[in-house]
Amino acid sequence: MVNSREDIERYINDKSFRKIFVLCGKKSFKSSGADLFLEKKFSNKEIQFFFKKSEIPIIEELIEIIRYIRNFKPNLILAIGGGTVIDYAKIANVVDEKPNLADLITSYSYPFEKKYSKLAVIPTTAGSGAEVTSNAVIYVEGIKHSFENEMLIPDNFFLIPEFLISAPNKVKASAGFDAIAQALESLVSKKSNNQSVEYALKSLEISTNNYISFLSDANFRNAAEMSIAANLAGKAISISKTTAPHAVSYPFTSLFNISHG
Repeated sequence: MVNSREDIERYINDKSFRKIFVLCGKKSFKSSGADLFLEKKFSNKEIQFFFKKSEIPIIEELIEIIRYIRNFKPNLILAIGGGTVIDYAKIANVVDEKPNLADLITSYSYPFEKKYSKLAVIPTTAGSGAEVTSNAVIYVEGIKHSFENEMLIPDNFFLIPEFLISAPNKVKASAGFDAIAQALESLVSKKSNNQSVEYALKSLEISTNNYISFLSDANFRNAAEMSIAANLAGKAISISKTTAPHAVSYPFTSLFNISHG
């Protein structure tokens, strides 16, 4: 099921969300139309923006984001973007900026005590399913590390097909194939179960019927279908977890700048 802009408006207009920290990618935020939507609808809120710079989630920028969040003290973190933006938001909402944060990450001994604020995410790509997964990725000195904890799952997510349509074809292709790959990977994982298999098979059915048309002639219908396919793939991989092929893909991104999808 996809959402409407009115769904976001009702959610954000909650009186408890007085201060909103918006984490996004500058290009996708503008090209998706999310920028105009926020400017017009939420002038009564105190909003601070952070536009991520790195194509992949790196610890240096993560620390910067954590500092901005702690200084601003938001009631809501709103992540609008692709997998990198959402991973940044998920991690920044559960860890403190410490001198030894890199050591904690590389030793996989990070403590998760509580969420800093409510976290809502709006994907601008149909791929990673990061809006429903319990993991997030961060790179330290070019090496990929994964966080894994149920606390990383966002409190709310919104699938807005209109925000996907204007993405560059390269992004659509990469993200869409990421969803397909994750569904297939989930099916062959030893940790898969009946629920994950159901999610994965449904995701593949939807994506294989809409992937090509989404690339050649993106419209509301196929964008909505690809959003749902990616979401289901995320739910599947969150249960079965990633496997060796997924891990092997990360050096291609960090060393050769090849998109994860």
